[in-house]
Amino acid sequence: MEGKLIIFSAPSGAGKTTIVHHLLRKMPELEFSISATTRPARGEEKDGSDYYFISKEEFLHRIAKKQFVEFEEVYSGTFYGTLRTEIERIWSTGKTVIFDIDVEGGMHLKRKYMDQALAIFVQPPSLEVLIERLTGRGTDSAEKLQERFAKAEKELGYAPQFDIILKNYDLQTACKEAEELVKNFIS
Repeated sequence: MEGKLIIFSAPSGAGKTTIVHHLLRKMPELEFSISATTRPARGEEKDGSDYYFISKEEFLHRIAKKQFVEFEEVYSGTFYGTLRTEIERIWSTGKTVIFDIDVEGGMHLKRKYMDQALAIFVQPPSLEVLIERLTGRGTDSAEKLQERFAKAEKELGYAPQFDIILKNYDLQTACKEAEELVKNFIS
């Protein structure tokens, strides 16, 4: 059985995760696609809930077996990907899959699923605000922050390739707009 996919992509710190969590609370017809990653869990993250945390060797093995619908080496040596079985699992329950995914992964999914997918790019107010948000998290080393800033700058250039650019200047407004976009696409 095939269904629909909602893709939220943005540079790290743009607010996509907060918007996706808002939609999941408000819309029971959505279910979050859990990505696989080779990075270690951060803070309170749990395997099988936030991500499927797997070794790099296991990840590469699954790539070879074509078990991913998309995957990226997002940062040097750190892979993220969407398992085909994850999408099938959600569709089998009659729900719409929702993604919180990096920009290149989001573009791969949109190309693969075309009209079945709505790709939304969450646009931060500015690169400066994005840098403030990432620095304010206090979760990354200075080196990791520089890597994120460089990646964010590049990712902002991909916005026009998405179906919709959702401007997140005010989180409450962005969440309401996201609800309308998703409801219209699903119905």
